[in-house]
Amino acid sequence: MIYVLVPIYVIVCVFLILVVLLQQGKGADVSAAFGASSSQTTFGARGATTLLERITTWSFVAFSVLAVVISLIQARPRGSVLAKANAASPAKAGTPAKAAVPAPAPAPAPALPAAPATAPK
Repeated sequence: MIYVLVPIYVIVCVFLILVVLLQQGKGADVSAAFGASSSQTTFGARGATTLLERITTWSFVAFSVLAVVISLIQARPRGSVLAKANAASPAKAGTPAKAAVPAPAPAPAPALPAAPATAPK
């Protein structure tokens, strides 16, 4: 997803720069800076919104929305919490678990000497 959004974001940035540079300034006349009457829109009503101004507005909206979406995607943790916990638990122990070794078989009991037989009387 991020590999799709970043190139679109770069294209929108370049487009926004070009659209802003193409616009004519509101006080483009030099005489308007000195208060001459040749500029009639200095403090007067503003004219209708041009197509270039609308394109600038929408490209700024796209720029802002893409910036927020990309930052939210980058801030999201990657992977599962359970996967991280399982991967970290053997590392905390330091040594691998020992394999179960069977206990040695008990030694046979020593044979008892036979009791002396007693003769019947």
